[in-house]
Amino acid sequence: MPHLFSPLKIKSIELKNRIVVSPMCEYSSVDGFANNWHLVHLGARAVGGAALIITEAAAVSAEGRISYGDLGIWKDEHIAKLKEITNFIDEQGAVAGIQLAHAGRKASHDLPWTGGKQIPSTAENGWVSVAPSPVAFTLAEEAPLALDREGIAKVIADFQAAAVRALAAGFKVIELHGAHGYLIHEFLSPLSNLRTDGYGGSLENRARLLLEIIVAIKEVWPEEYPLFVRISATDWTEGGWTIEDSITLAKILIDRGIDLIDCSTGGNVAGARIPLKPGYQVEFAEAVKQQTGILTGAVGLITEAEQANEIIETGQADVVLLARELLRDPHFPLRAAHELGVTVKWPNQYDRAQW
Repeated sequence: MPHLFSPLKIKSIELKNRIVVSPMCEYSSVDGFANNWHLVHLGARAVGGAALIITEAAAVSAEGRISYGDLGIWKDEHIAKLKEITNFIDEQGAVAGIQLAHAGRKASHDLPWTGGKQIPSTAENGWVSVAPSPVAFTLAEEAPLALDREGIAKVIADFQAAAVRALAAGFKVIELHGAHGYLIHEFLSPLSNLRTDGYGGSLENRARLLLEIIVAIKEVWPEEYPLFVRISATDWTEGGWTIEDSITLAKILIDRGIDLIDCSTGGNVAGARIPLKPGYQVEFAEAVKQQTGILTGAVGLITEAEQANEIIETGQADVVLLARELLRDPHFPLRAAHELGVTVKWPNQYDRAQW
């Protein structure tokens, strides 16, 4: 059995293989609501054989959206359509996960296909963004409002309420988005967190928001269901967050009951030079796993069956998260099984198309 198709049990859930649908923003919601696009997009990847289907970043508040087209989970009315989606994912033998997120200073942007620029807070579809410090992502953007203690308490409460809704919607895995320059990452990185209170300065202080969110979520999230954290393992910029910081954080997160760390990189520094190549982020997942023993996920230009299998077989990570390759080919897991010589169950409706 190729390692890519070995099952993985995490708490009460069992993944039928090690292929995970990475969160991918679709920018196709109105007022945060999921719709048939999300049903088909996520459902197709479940039909295609992935073991864990994670939604795009679901904003825990309206102001926590990257754009006005983001998926949301900040009100109870969002639950019904999400429940329809998780039911379909379950029917395909996959596990439904949701990424809870707050965009921080990278909020209030236009849709990518209409320019993607930040929308002024006074313009239609724009709003005031918030961050640990009043430092804009780029010089061309508005400076965010620095969160005070009341604002921080609201963020934590929003994440907790979102977790309650996620459970009601049928999700069995939560991933906290602590990467790509969004709010939690902004607190973690010394390049964007210039605070001098208990949420700034030392690594432990900069991690305080994330840790308090975890405490709040664990109060309402069943112990038998996994809780993941996505991090940017490096800022790719001198003076920023490093792999050594990530390893230190991982050790703290183990003690806080986190089950897996999804290791991405970058996103917090405009213009950071990132050495793109196939599997360019795998080394970070490997380092975190080897130094701490926690389960890790590898992501980033993983496009081939043999490549994905080698990552699992050599112990570099425990799962691989695919994004663009699963956009190109929703049935990548079925094709990968064929290429690796393993028989997997196809949907009955597609059985006659097997290679």
